[in-house]
Amino acid sequence: MIINTRVFGAIDITEDKIITFESGIIGFPDLKHFTLLHDDEEGKDAGIRFLQSIEEPGFAMPVMDPLIVKPDYDPQVEDELLKSLGKIDESNLLVLVSATIPSDLTKMSVNLQGPFVINVEERKACQVIVDTDKFPVKFPIYEILKSRKDGE
Repeated sequence: MIINTRVFGAIDITEDKIITFESGIIGFPDLKHFTLLHDDEEGKDAGIRFLQSIEEPGFAMPVMDPLIVKPDYDPQVEDELLKSLGKIDESNLLVLVSATIPSDLTKMSVNLQGPFVINVEERKACQVIVDTDKFPVKFPIYEILKSRKDGE
C-alpha cells in the first residue's frame, strides 16, 4: 500500500509493517493503524523515529526509545492494560515514548508518562499512562543527547 506522508512523501508500506492500536492513541482515538519510519540519512539507530498514521498520512509523531535518554526507565504497568497485546516478553517488547521537537532544540523533551508498548511479533500496541510522579510528561533530553553525541 502506498501512502503520501507529510514528512516522508510517498512510501510503500507492506502489511507486516502495520502496528495496530485497538484503542487508538491518546488524543487521537480514531487513529488505529501506524508504521514506524526513520530518516534514511540518519539510520534506524539515530534515536528519533516516526509513528506514522496509515489512516491520516499528515500525522507522524516523533518517538524514541526511552532508554537512550533514561537508562533506568522501567515503568510498572498493570498486566490488565497489556492483555490485548498478546503474550509479551523481552524478545518481542518494544517501548517508545513521544518526543517534542520545538524550533528551539534546547527545549526538546520526551513524555515518559505515556509510553507506547508494542508487541513486535503480533504488531499490536497500546499507549498507557504510568501513574507515578517518577516519570514526567516533559523530560528534557537536549543536554543528554548532546553529551552522548559529544562522547561518541
